[in-house]
Amino acid sequence: MPRPGDGAPRPVTLIPGDGIGPLVTNAVEQVMEAMHAPVYFEKYEVHGDMMRVPSEVMESIKKNKVCLKGGLTTPMGGGVSSLNVQLRKELDLYASLCSFVLDFIVHGFHNLQINKLRVITKFCSERIAKYAFEEVATKYPGIKYNEIIVDNCCMQLVSKPEQFDVMVTPNLYGNLVANTAAGIAGGTGVMPGGFALWMMNATDRHTCNVGADHAIFEQGASAGNVGNENLLEQKTANPVALLLSSAMMLRHLQFPSFADRLETAVKLVISEGRYRTKDLGGSSTTQEVVDAVIGALD
Repeated sequence: MPRPGDGAPRPVTLIPGDGIGPLVTNAVEQVMEAMHAPVYFEKYEVHGDMMRVPSEVMESIKKNKVCLKGGLTTPMGGGVSSLNVQLRKELDLYASLCSFVLDFIVHGFHNLQINKLRVITKFCSERIAKYAFEEVATKYPGIKYNEIIVDNCCMQLVSKPEQFDVMVTPNLYGNLVANTAAGIAGGTGVMPGGFALWMMNATDRHTCNVGADHAIFEQGASAGNVGNENLLEQKTANPVALLLSSAMMLRHLQFPSFADRLETAVKLVISEGRYRTKDLGGSSTTQEVVDAVIGALD
């Protein structure tokens, strides 16, 4: 996706979402403003108990081709379908790329999920494989290919994570692996994510759902954090995951220097250890982490 030749800021659809969503999306807004990032947000109220994503929101995403969102609750029981699934289906977000860095900055691997529910077809399998390899493995003998069942995969992931590089999974198995890896890497609060519709290059990181024309970036694994009332009341939600997702968004928009600057600031704050939320062993509030990241931008 080329950026405008005149350097004009790019519009991005922003969905704060439910629970801690407004808290962490506000963190992104503050950091983007502080670093004078070449983007501006079109904000819409969308909540998980709605019957459908409002048409004006879908029109905004299709127009802007980029969306940043907080978590949307998935209603329990019948009657209301998941808006996350609706977004994936309507925008044909057929793959989810999750990148995990163990101990935050030491060793990483990628998990690529197929976002087609229940039905696995040759077409969907081939395009997810091509995205994972940027090829089909048999055409590229230099790539080592192995298979593993999901229960053994999770066990191996916990006991010896450094053996993995790229994993390709169906949606359900991918969710199991993603949340396991998130716990190993430091928790859901440090794992960014997204749904994208374009072919990303090797420099892209973290999580992105892939299709053909649009991109949605969000926290890579929720694992219940969206509705965690304690995090919301105490304002101690970890903003790192969504900050890293926004860095991935900047790279997607071809503003790599801004993305690098943001990622470097986040990693510096976490590695120094002075400002960390409870999930990372600290006692900082969301705002204290945001202020620290802003202070580390330069």
